[in-house]
Amino acid sequence: MPNDLDRDQITSAAVQKASNYRWIICILLLVAMVINYTHRQTFALLKDVVGPEQGWTEQTYADIVFWFQCAYAIGYVSFGGIIDRIGARAGYGIAFVIWTVAHTLTGFVGNAFQFMIMRFALGIGESGSFPASLKAIAEWFPQKERALAVGIFNAGSNLGAIVAPFAVPLITLGTVHMTLGDFKLEMQGLGWGWQATFFVTGLGSMAWVLAWWALYRRPREHPKVNAAELAIIESDAADKSTKVPWLKIIGVKETWIFAIAKFLIDPIWWVWLFWLPGMLKKNYGLDLSSFGLPIIIIYLMSDVGSVAGGWMSSQLIKSGVSVNWSRKITLFVFALMVLPVFFLDGVKDLWTAVLIIGVATAAHQAFSANVYTIPTDTVPRAAVASVIGFGGMCGAIGGMLMSKNVGFILETTGSYRTIFWIAGSVYLIAVLVIHVMSPKLERTTKLDGVAETPKA
Repeated sequence: MPNDLDRDQITSAAVQKASNYRWIICILLLVAMVINYTHRQTFALLKDVVGPEQGWTEQTYADIVFWFQCAYAIGYVSFGGIIDRIGARAGYGIAFVIWTVAHTLTGFVGNAFQFMIMRFALGIGESGSFPASLKAIAEWFPQKERALAVGIFNAGSNLGAIVAPFAVPLITLGTVHMTLGDFKLEMQGLGWGWQATFFVTGLGSMAWVLAWWALYRRPREHPKVNAAELAIIESDAADKSTKVPWLKIIGVKETWIFAIAKFLIDPIWWVWLFWLPGMLKKNYGLDLSSFGLPIIIIYLMSDVGSVAGGWMSSQLIKSGVSVNWSRKITLFVFALMVLPVFFLDGVKDLWTAVLIIGVATAAHQAFSANVYTIPTDTVPRAAVASVIGFGGMCGAIGGMLMSKNVGFILETTGSYRTIFWIAGSVYLIAVLVIHVMSPKLERTTKLDGVAETPKA
C-alpha cells in the first residue's frame, strides 16, 4: 500500500499530467460541423445547375431556402428540449442520421416541390447540431475555455463551406477552373452530375455517427478522463440545477438576449451561405466551374475569425477582464469589422470584393462564437440546450423573413445593395441590445431550483 508521501506524489503527477480528452470531443464536434455545412452548401453551389434545368426563378429558390429554414426553426426549438432530456450523445446521433439521410435522398428528386420536402427534412436534422454541440461544450469545458471551444467547433461551418466548393464541382463537372491573378489551374472532374454529388457526400459521411457513439460519454462516465482533467472541467462553481420547464425558460430575459441576437445576425450568415455563389455569378461572371477559389478563400478567412473570436474573449477573461466586458468588447470589435460591407455593391474588382466579404464572414463567425457562449454564462447547464434551441428558432425565423425579402429584392431590383446595407448594420444593433438588456451579463438565479414537474 502506498504511504502518504507516495499518495502526494501520485496526486502531484495527476495534476501535472491531466488528460486532454475534452479536446478530442471538440474535434468530433468540429468534424460534424464540417459535414453539416458541406451538405448545406451543396445545394447553394448547385443552384445554377439545377435551377435552369428545372425552370426556377429567384423566388423559387428563395422558397426552397425558406422551407429549409422553417424546418430549422421547428427542429431547433424541438431538439433543444429533446437534447436536454436525452443528452448530447443520443440527441446528436439522431439529428445527424436524419439530416444525412435527407441530404442523400435529395439525389432522387425531380422538381422544386420535392426539393422543398428534402430540404425541410434536412433542416429538421441539421437543427440539432448546434444545441447538441453547445450541450457537449457545457458538459466538457469550464467557462474560461468555452468561447475557444465554441470557436473551434464552429470553425467547422467554414471548413464545410470550403470543402463543398472544392468537392462539388469535381464530382458534378468534367472540368473545373481555378484562377488567381496569373495563376490558372484546370482540373479534371468526375462529371457524374448533380444527383451523384448528393449520393457521394451523403453516404461518405455516415462514419461520423459511428465514431460519435463509440467515443462520447459525459466526463464523469468516460474512462479516458483522469481526475486532473475532471477537476479542470468541473472547476466552475457547482451547478445543481435540474431540468427547467419551457415556460420558465422563455420567461427570463437571458433567453431573449440570446434569441434577439440570433434573430438579428443569423439571417446574414444565411445570405452568404445561400446567395454568395449567385452573387459571384451575377456581379463577376463566375459559375460552378470557376467560383470555387473565391468561396474557399472567403471561408478560410471565416475560419480564422471563428477561432479568433473565441480566443480573444477567452484571453481577456484569463487576463482578469470580467466575463461581461470580455464578451462585449469582443462583440463590439468584430461588429465594426463588418462595416465595409456597406460599400460592397460598388466594388468592381473580384478580389477586393472577396476581401470585404471574407472579413465580414470572419467577423460574423467571431461574433457568433461569443453569442453562443452567452447562454453558458447566464443560465444553468440544464437549460443551455433549450435556450440555444429557442434562440436558434428565432434565428431561423429571421432567416425565413430574410430569404423571402432577398428573393423579392433580387426579382424586383436585380441589385444586392439593400441586402448589403442590412448585413452591415445588424451586428452593432445586436451589441446594443445585449448591453441594454444585460449591462452586467450575470447568471440568472430565476431558474435555480426550478425543477420540471415529473410526469405521472
